Amino acid sequence: MTGKDAQSAIPTVLLRSVGEVDEETLAYARTKIDAVVGRPGLPAATGEVRITRAAAHHADRPWSATAALHVGRREVVVLAEAATGRELVDQLQDRLRRQTDKAARPGHHGHHTPAPPWRGGNPTPRPAEGIGRSAEARPA
Repeated sequence: MTGKDAQSAIPTVLLRSVGEVDEETLAYARTKIDAVVGRPGLPAATGEVRITRAAAHHADRPWSATAALHVGRREVVVLAEAATGRELVDQLQDRLRRQTDKAARPGHHGHHTPAPPWRGGNPTPRPAEGIGRSAEARPA
């Protein structure tokens, strides 16, 4: 593999900061984000993570983060707030891992119930197996 090929395989997630975010927190965040989006078996991830530190010193949770990523063909949005930068990054990593795992799973998109009749669903509910059948309806 050439250097050009190796660079194209690296996920492209931008890390931005707003406010007085120190370099140590940014380096820690970059390590944790790369660990989540660079996992084997995960579709290519692109997008942006923004870490913000509020200027107000009286705020309970001055650190906040917003991640908007495209994982394969799905969009993942994660929000986090914390009192310290390290707590924020750890919380962000946990939430990103959970959401990217969901996005990488094939199948239904979390929708398991049928649509109601006023939304185009079947107007007559289907009975469950064995419920509602009479003795005449059974094959002999």
